[in-house]
Amino acid sequence: MNTPISSIRNLGPSYEEACARAGIATAEQLRELGADETYTQLLKTGTRPHFIGYYVLVMGLQGRPWNDCKGEEKKALRIRFDAIKESAFDKGLSELEATLNQIGVVEKRR
Repeated sequence: MNTPISSIRNLGPSYEEACARAGIATAEQLRELGADETYTQLLKTGTRPHFIGYYVLVMGLQGRPWNDCKGEEKKALRIRFDAIKESAFDKGLSELEATLNQIGVVEKRR
């Protein structure tokens, strides 16, 4: 099946474009990867980290409205987001460098 990513609750054309840059073309692929791996791929391909963008994805995959994320659940998601951001986002890389890094052409800067 080739269901568009924008068919997932909370995810629109901008999210779909970011996923396409990360090589994620369908809702099925996104669901198979899950929220954490999808967001990791987005960061590795130049998407700037934003906590709301992460939990919108998590809530969407659960079929919940984005603003349903509250309290302890939101705190736990923040911890997951921070870990993903730390491991996958290199603020010193340009989009080109991030792409080259992803395919193994340049070493990741620390």
